[in-house]
Amino acid sequence: MLFSSAIFIYFFLPLLGVYFLIPDRWRNHLLLAASLFFYFFGEPVYTLLLLFTAFSGWLHSLYIERHRGELSAKRALISSVVINIALLGFFKYADFFINTVNAVFRTDIPLTGIALPIGISFFTFQTMSYTIDVYRNDCPAQKNFATLTTFVALFPQLIAGPIVRYTDVAAELDSRKNTIPDISCGISRFCIGLGKKVLIANVMGELCAAFRAADEKSVLFYWIYALAFSLQIYFDFSGYSDMAIGLGHIFGFNFPENFNYPFISRSVTEFWRRWHMTLSSWFRDYLYIPLGGNRTTRAKWIRNIVIVWFITGFWHGAAWNFVLWGGIFAVFLILEKLWLAKLFEKLPAGFSHIYTCLVVLLSFVVFNADGLGGVVSDFSGLFGAGSLPFCTGTTLYYLKSYAVPIIIAAVGATPVAVTLWHRFVPKAVDAVLSPVGSACILIASTAFIINGSFNPFLYFRF
Repeated sequence: MLFSSAIFIYFFLPLLGVYFLIPDRWRNHLLLAASLFFYFFGEPVYTLLLLFTAFSGWLHSLYIERHRGELSAKRALISSVVINIALLGFFKYADFFINTVNAVFRTDIPLTGIALPIGISFFTFQTMSYTIDVYRNDCPAQKNFATLTTFVALFPQLIAGPIVRYTDVAAELDSRKNTIPDISCGISRFCIGLGKKVLIANVMGELCAAFRAADEKSVLFYWIYALAFSLQIYFDFSGYSDMAIGLGHIFGFNFPENFNYPFISRSVTEFWRRWHMTLSSWFRDYLYIPLGGNRTTRAKWIRNIVIVWFITGFWHGAAWNFVLWGGIFAVFLILEKLWLAKLFEKLPAGFSHIYTCLVVLLSFVVFNADGLGGVVSDFSGLFGAGSLPFCTGTTLYYLKSYAVPIIIAAVGATPVAVTLWHRFVPKAVDAVLSPVGSACILIASTAFIINGSFNPFLYFRF
């Protein structure tokens, strides 16, 4: 079930209005039932996998707390982490490894053909972070299985994040208040996210699809595609995160922010402090720092960066272009730390911004390529290999057709519009116009949903 679908907006959510009518003690049970139905709607079989993951984390964490300080607690932690990684590895990477073995050793091992459970990359990471936090004594083990399962399966963030840690919502799982301002803020945030997804990301997705389907390409068309996909994935994922955070507010939860205008960054390092922030902080706290972080020798620090970004790339997808994508960021993060940061201090500020946008733009071409062969093909097009023309009539047609949406998306990816609004619109006017604006976004998005055909979230495949 998609957040940006009519059935979710006009059937699922209205039915949950009963949440505000029942006693507080039943609200977690209702959210759990609704979350399991939400997941079951798209993954009937794998709902059992979701429940098993929650049960494993619950059982291991109770054991860890009971045997805190003993060797058996560490063994229980290892067992829990191994189970989660094994599930993720089997369902997401089994066929990738089989394909790799077949290609290298010229074998003919049959593929499993197992479908990827939606959201497995997210709920396994959340379960692992919970068990690790219990082991570290950062939080007590949750005694109630239903409460922990509510955390793991909570539908706003179940499918594509943000990656919510148990410590973020532990207090709210036990007791939370639903105030009118919070509900109003949540509805507004949900509508903004819906607009990002349906009115901007989907339109950019249509342009990317048109590029792939076009017989007549050009260098300029490749660069338009690179820009369109970068904007698509930003508005797609940040839109989903906005909807998730908004839904959290409606039901009394405060989920962590996941994006902070990453395209205004002046370095790749800053970009990753602003993009998918919950994933970056997860890898920092549960992998990078335990490896030694940057408080070690230079050689080990470089090793830590390479390990983290190899896994980050691989987490995003079972293909070598994702590994290459992670490797690209590892290289630039190392270069910035060792050399580029000092160089940028001597250059105009605009230079570092252009450099960052160019690196990100090209990295997303790698991200969206069809394997390593697709990377070579797309980069050849970007840089005019094979006597590719700079511009064609087809390119000009699509450029004219999508110029306005691209400009709107490019401006919307910066804080310019929000800053101007808050600076020049009085609070009293804003209090009136914001609900009206949210309603207009909802109506316009609904019209696009009904008439459109392109609507999947990109991060569902991860």
